[in-house]
Amino acid sequence: MSTQKEPHRPLDLDPARVLRADRPHYAIIDIGSNSVRLMVYDELGRAPLPRFNEKSLARLAEGLAETGAIAPDGFRRTVEAARRFRAIAEAMGVGKLDVTATEAIRRASNGPDLVAAIAAEAGLQVRILSGAEEARYAALGVISGFFRPVGAVGDMGGGSLEIAEAIDDHVGEASVSLPLGALPVEALLAQGYEIAKRRVDEILRAGVKASFARPVFYPVGGGWRALAKAHIEAVGAPVRAVHGYAVETSVIRAFAKSIVRAGAAKLVGAPGVSTRRARTLPAAALTLDRVLKRLAPDKVIFSALGLREGLLYSQLEESERYLDPLVEGAQFIGLPFARVPAFAPALAAWTADLFPRETPGEKRLRVAVCALSDIAWRDAVDLRAEESFRRLLQFPFIGVDHPERVFLAAAVHARYAGRADAPWLQPAIGLLDPALQRRAQILGRAILLGYRFSGAVPAMLMSASLRLDPECVRLEVSPAARAPDSEVVVDRLRWLAAAVGAKRTEIVVREEKERLR
Repeated sequence: MSTQKEPHRPLDLDPARVLRADRPHYAIIDIGSNSVRLMVYDELGRAPLPRFNEKSLARLAEGLAETGAIAPDGFRRTVEAARRFRAIAEAMGVGKLDVTATEAIRRASNGPDLVAAIAAEAGLQVRILSGAEEARYAALGVISGFFRPVGAVGDMGGGSLEIAEAIDDHVGEASVSLPLGALPVEALLAQGYEIAKRRVDEILRAGVKASFARPVFYPVGGGWRALAKAHIEAVGAPVRAVHGYAVETSVIRAFAKSIVRAGAAKLVGAPGVSTRRARTLPAAALTLDRVLKRLAPDKVIFSALGLREGLLYSQLEESERYLDPLVEGAQFIGLPFARVPAFAPALAAWTADLFPRETPGEKRLRVAVCALSDIAWRDAVDLRAEESFRRLLQFPFIGVDHPERVFLAAAVHARYAGRADAPWLQPAIGLLDPALQRRAQILGRAILLGYRFSGAVPAMLMSASLRLDPECVRLEVSPAARAPDSEVVVDRLRWLAAAVGAKRTEIVVREEKERLR
């Protein structure tokens, strides 16, 4: 029996920390086998938001198998991209800039020469990652981007495929790096589908042990994200975000096979497929199909976070790693837009007893809704509910799946007095069962009531309490909260009672204990 102590996982909102102005940006230049990319994040933190994202298609691995060296054109493009990206990072005031390189530079005979040229011309020190390091950082990216994930992680880049395990808060011991990147698989497909499939299967049988099999597989990498986008478009998914997009294995395998059959030429201009990705999408689709056949997971959950975010996450203090990514992201998004940032933590405390036997997973959603509850106050009154719903449905949150996104959006929609039968809630609201739809309505209506009777003053909110039961919804307030008029408060209380299904409402002045309704 394990005696290891469960780590502390706080779900607190902290306006002072969120509103600090001295958080420097963090950036990574990622030199892959197909492209060189600059990612600038708002900070080196638990839920970093991308501020800038640009890539240069250097295609370093093109021809590498035949010559053993990076071609002159790719060599020069990479150096030029590094120079430009450093200039951008410095202009943006980046506090720390990391530069990593993967499969192509690792294998190329002139890889050391390219590293030296980048140092000489761009003034940047390149860290060449091993295959094991690539696998580890990709798995850490998934750990950083989901709520306690357990599954196999596959990261398909331009030159290689890494597979590792994400086990809640740590990476499993086993990992593998295979020559199944987009460019080598594309070269195999040029020889014919059956030849490519057979060769990919041989490599997977030799390199991927049965121990990697898990109920969930997390695909990482640009090619697999592009495949997810194409599937989202094809099926008309109600939430368009790739991160957290979950699909049954049989469904995504069938779609991947259709992409391979279509071929790159027919994919140009197809819905959800960028022109740049059309060429390598069949290779990504073939590889995913064969990996899923080998591992046989029950479902696939796509991740927008991978190696870069894993490297970022690895640099955090241990206590910061255990901060909840959804709650952190929600407060960094919501509190700077709020009229009274300190009101959100007061709301989180005030709503803590609304739902008996609340689980940690349910609590994190409730606290996130409180953090986001004032994001639309600058919008026109008639647009607040609809606009906040649409915005939150697609916002790049991490640590959240698609139904949880809908819950956040629906609760904030109710907070802005949105109707439960509003047409724009469809079809997304269908991702929530009736019990969760009701829970989102209750939470949103309670927050609306809290804003209305307190005027967004934390002390006034905390001087009151809310009691829900199937027969009556009771608001206990101080005399100051009651005066001088309560008609609007009574209306909001009735809305909450309707969400609860209660027939009566009461407003009780605590000091007088006078029943008023």
